[in-house]
Amino acid sequence: MDGRGAADGQAVFTGHGGVRLSADVAGPPGAPEVVLMHGGGQTRHAWRRALDALSGAGYRVVSLDLRGHGDSGWPPDGDYSLAALCGDLEAVLGRLMGKPAVVGASLGGSVALTLAGEQPQSVAALVLVDVTPRLEQKGVDHVRRFMMQRPDGFASLEEVAQAVGAYNPRRAPPTDLAGLKKNLRADADGRWRWHWDPAFMAGDHDARVAELSDRMRAAAPRVAAPALLVRGQISDVVSHEGVAELQRMIPRLEFVDVADAGHMVAGDRNDVFNAAVLDFLRRYFPP
Repeated sequence: MDGRGAADGQAVFTGHGGVRLSADVAGPPGAPEVVLMHGGGQTRHAWRRALDALSGAGYRVVSLDLRGHGDSGWPPDGDYSLAALCGDLEAVLGRLMGKPAVVGASLGGSVALTLAGEQPQSVAALVLVDVTPRLEQKGVDHVRRFMMQRPDGFASLEEVAQAVGAYNPRRAPPTDLAGLKKNLRADADGRWRWHWDPAFMAGDHDARVAELSDRMRAAAPRVAAPALLVRGQISDVVSHEGVAELQRMIPRLEFVDVADAGHMVAGDRNDVFNAAVLDFLRRYFPP
């Protein structure tokens, strides 16, 4: 099934260059649609509780695995450029029934902001989660170190839980080890590896981050849709200066600073995050 009219469950879209994109779909058919775009190194399962909250509030929700992540395909040419990612989102939006709201976290937010500015007619509302054109180097390096550690994989799910706890010590270590499997793959050598293509982190990462920043900075002033920025108050990726810069670019931008949350806002304070997004969407994109 290729997106349009998909029943609750899973849907498959064809992205840029023919890459297969997997998604979870939930909510009343025909209702206003919301597309969820996760961050780099995550999967659509990062949005599980947001998907439940939004679909329960009357929205038709499409939670997408980015190319090379989760159950989506790995491009044979290793193309993880911003152009390819924007092409994927454009292809998904073209298969939906109406003009949707897009919620994007980190990398997913970079893609959403870029497309919303470069194609203002394509998005009805925009929610950015801990991402602005100004990305703080300390936080970017923190994420990169986490993603590139243990290229040989993990011997057990307990090791995975320890790595997650070390990255985000403010959050209690995961106790449901079985739940971790949604973000991992068990390889033939018996080791657990993150559920994303290693080629995603290949090449000049600093150059890719610079491209993201430049494209977002150029696109932001052209965003026409109502927009909300949700930041983790103790994020090391988005600073107050980055927020202020984006507010100058998008004068009508609404802003919510979530206490006791870092870069992974939706996971750190999911209740507060869902409430903020629902409040915004109900005012500008009601179900």
